[in-house]
Amino acid sequence: MAKVLVVGITGGSGAIYAQRFLKQAVLHYDRILLTISEQAVQVARTELDISLDRGNWSTGSWLGEDYPQIELLGDRDYFTPPASGSFVHDGMVIVPCSMGTAGRIANGISDNLVTRAADVCLKEGRKLILVPREMPWNLIMLRNLTQLAEAGATILPACPAWYHKPRSLEELADTVVARILQNLRVQQTIVKQWAGDVSD
Repeated sequence: MAKVLVVGITGGSGAIYAQRFLKQAVLHYDRILLTISEQAVQVARTELDISLDRGNWSTGSWLGEDYPQIELLGDRDYFTPPASGSFVHDGMVIVPCSMGTAGRIANGISDNLVTRAADVCLKEGRKLILVPREMPWNLIMLRNLTQLAEAGATILPACPAWYHKPRSLEELADTVVARILQNLRVQQTIVKQWAGDVSD
């Protein structure tokens, strides 16, 4: 059976996490249904110097290579598979997840495809991973994230690890990507599993 992953990219800082995650996800999933918010497009342009033309979509502009298994969905299109509970998939990752997006999901406000697809994951008991990149967290944010965790979501903050001695921003971002993959129960090889010895 084909492995299908739903991915949402929102306007939180950290577009590099989305970019690095997608490059790894294509190695493990047969089909990736991707939705990108308008704010995420703006952030990617600012942080990665990437311009996304929705009318002429290509993964090459984002990932440097064409990956036919990635399908870009309209961010307001509710007539797509992830918007329906009858569509079975292997989980959803929102990376990065803005606090606005987290707040709307926590309170059942489905105002775009990302929040609707996340709502479907919660109601159907499917894997939902949120990767917030914000600091500090105020009380409202903390309560929203607590509510999401109580509802069944996995909160995986974009907190990179240093004990593997990353030598570039990409390697640093990959420490977060590795944790996302592990939480999806994917056997990743980009970062060594901790065994008490991380020396080369």
